[in-house]
Amino acid sequence: MDPLFIGLITVVLLFILILLGVHIGVSLAIMSVLGVWWIVGKASVAVGLLGTVAFSSIMNYTLGVVPMFVLMGLMTNVSGATKDLYDAANVWFGRMRGGLGIATVIANAVFSAVSGVSIASAAMFSKISLPQMLAHGYDKKLALGTVAGSSLLGMLIPPSILLILYGVLANESIGKLFIAGVLPGILLVVIYSVGISLMVRFRPHLVRETATSGAEKDFKKFSLVTLKSWGVMALILLVLGGIYCGFFTPTEAGGIGAFGALVLAVVKRRLTWANAWNTLLETGYVTASIFFLLIAAQMYSRMLAISGLASWVSEFCSSLPVPPVVIIIFFMLIYIVMGMVLDSISMLLITIPLMMPVVRALGLDPVWFGIICVVAIEMGLLTPPFGLVVYTMKAALGDEVTIEEIFMGAFPFLIMMLIFIICLVAFPSITLWLPILGQ
Repeated sequence: MDPLFIGLITVVLLFILILLGVHIGVSLAIMSVLGVWWIVGKASVAVGLLGTVAFSSIMNYTLGVVPMFVLMGLMTNVSGATKDLYDAANVWFGRMRGGLGIATVIANAVFSAVSGVSIASAAMFSKISLPQMLAHGYDKKLALGTVAGSSLLGMLIPPSILLILYGVLANESIGKLFIAGVLPGILLVVIYSVGISLMVRFRPHLVRETATSGAEKDFKKFSLVTLKSWGVMALILLVLGGIYCGFFTPTEAGGIGAFGALVLAVVKRRLTWANAWNTLLETGYVTASIFFLLIAAQMYSRMLAISGLASWVSEFCSSLPVPPVVIIIFFMLIYIVMGMVLDSISMLLITIPLMMPVVRALGLDPVWFGIICVVAIEMGLLTPPFGLVVYTMKAALGDEVTIEEIFMGAFPFLIMMLIFIICLVAFPSITLWLPILGQ
């Protein structure tokens, strides 16, 4: 049988396995081994590929960034920085109409710079900011949508687990991807904040009370609440500033950030033997799951290369009589549709081996594509029926909310993200200005 046809069959079977509930890593590995076995006709070659890729995929110095940034995010959470950030943002913006929602967006953006995981932000801010917004007269759907939408900043603002995975799969500099995510992240914060302000202005019933308990007029209290967030701000400046200024690599920055988060937890007297051990265990679990996915994804990529499917897709797309931007828009639509049934990591692992050759053949910047790719994937976290962020919030809030309320509240933020991704596609300099400046 034609290897190209075999490769196509394995891709179809891969989707079927995932939709049946088989773990994405297991699905990738099974299809990779079966695909190579089918193409070359020897089981020993397919099994040998498993061993070779497992070693070569993980024995990479760059991947040391994964456990370090995971540990930094978890240890920062132990220090209580999440609530401190929210209280400080509330002080600055709480007295504005819709200010509590804007405070949630700002706090989520800052927390994203140390967590890198959207679902972590969704779980924590569901408990921290949602009760405050509801207590001060915010419409329930608006409050839920604000938490859900701003949680997506976790995968865009560096350090981002998705950007790290993309960098490994696309063989791109993780440092460049981190720097490229800064301006788009700030722009999305601005779009969210303006969007919330416009919603509460033209639909006043969405917010029945403007002042918040955090917006004290007393200067002393104002200063104390603001200064409580000094530690996490210093940590962000140290890590991202060090990468941007070239003082250390992303991997070294991860180690420094993890140590800084440990110091922060100790200084704030939040670290105990119990939560230190639990944090290390959680870091191990997250890291192991990510590395397993990377091994499976590299196997899948090798199988596609052997079958010739990746090069065929690249040649076919390059030969189409349409501008490159049309193909990129088509790719983004694929991500949005896939997001209705798949999680973000699954989408990335399945598509990048097929899309990246096309991007390079069209002469497009892989760093720019990586950012818009992550944004499109993140939109999938809010789309029904899967919507991982939505189900994370439901799990955190229990019977207080329904799935339908969260999806309906998140819809305006999906529209804002659509406007955002149009801006990134139309103006690549938003993404590429800082990486070019840093060269």
